[in-house]
Amino acid sequence: MSRSIPDPGFPGDDGAADPAVTAALAAYASGEGEYVEALAALRASRLLVPVVAIAGEVEVDADGLAHDKTTDMATVLLTRPDGRRGMLAFTGTASLAAWNGEARPVPVSASTAARSALQEQAVALVVDVGGPVRFPIEGEDLRALAAGWQLTRVGERSSKYWAWIRPATE
Repeated sequence: MSRSIPDPGFPGDDGAADPAVTAALAAYASGEGEYVEALAALRASRLLVPVVAIAGEVEVDADGLAHDKTTDMATVLLTRPDGRRGMLAFTGTASLAAWNGEARPVPVSASTAARSALQEQAVALVVDVGGPVRFPIEGEDLRALAAGWQLTRVGERSSKYWAWIRPATE
C-alpha cells in the first residue's frame, strides 16, 4: 500500500518569504506604509505556522534518569501577563529559524492561520514575532481574515480608506 503526503497547495514553495509581503512589512515598520497595506499583502500570502515537539509521558529508567516515552506536536501560543494569547506564524523559514531552529513549518494560507488562532482561543495572530517586523493581527481584522473576506481599497486608487468585503455566498 503506497502512501502519499497531501499537497499543501503551494506548488514550488521554497519556504522564502514573499517579496511583496516583506516589502509591505518593511514599509509599515519604517512609517512609509500603512498597517492595512501590510495586512492586505499578508492576506494573500502563505504563512508558516510553527509546530514544536513537547514531552508527553516520561519514564524513569533503573538509574533514575528520565526519558521521554511519548512526544506530541503542538502549535505555539504566547500568553501575555494579562492572560491574552497569540498564535505565532511566520512569513518564511528564515524568520521561523531565527525564532526557533527546531520548530517545524506547516505552510497554510493566512486565512487558515487566522482560523486556527481563533480555534485556539487566541486574540491575535502574531506574524514574525522575532522580526524582522513583528506584525500582530487582532480584533475585527483577525475575524475577517479567518472568514476569508477580501480587503480592498475603497474609493479612488489613491484612497487611504480600506474595507473588508464578504465574498458572495454560492
